[in-house]
Amino acid sequence: MGRGLRRIAAEIADRDRDRGIKDLAIIGIRRGGEPLVRRIASLLLELEGSAPPVGSVDITLYRDDAATSLPNPRIGPSLIPFPLTGRRVLLVDDVIYTGRTIRAAVDAILDYGRPRRIELMVLVDRGGRELPIQPDYAVRSLEVPSDLHVEVIERDGDLWALMLPMSVEARG
Repeated sequence: MGRGLRRIAAEIADRDRDRGIKDLAIIGIRRGGEPLVRRIASLLLELEGSAPPVGSVDITLYRDDAATSLPNPRIGPSLIPFPLTGRRVLLVDDVIYTGRTIRAAVDAILDYGRPRRIELMVLVDRGGRELPIQPDYAVRSLEVPSDLHVEVIERDGDLWALMLPMSVEARG
């Protein structure tokens, strides 16, 4: 996964060669995307000599099932301490499945301003989309049966994607 993240960081830096990363901001979706944001920013610092600002977004209240599936939602803070209007925003999450989390995150980001462009980076694209949302950057693409859950863990500084049986909580 580490080599894949380095490859993705180079692609991100090369995507907008006229501007480089000077107007790039990286926002992680709370929990899964937050650790990846720090890694990508660090890799961009190595490649480009500067790191873009980073933030995080909580999507709890933006979920389309918030009223029915979250009787006692745990709402965390969103931290976006910089303007988004006119910026290129890299939205980061660990795993993309149905696309609903990403849709909620885009809605949340738009409450902070109007970016010039929003790009999506994920560690694992597991397929199974319910919405027409595709990542711009994916370290790994896997076909995962619907009864399995993909969990990303960090062990000894390395990232691992594990396929585990779907728990009742993960299905909701």
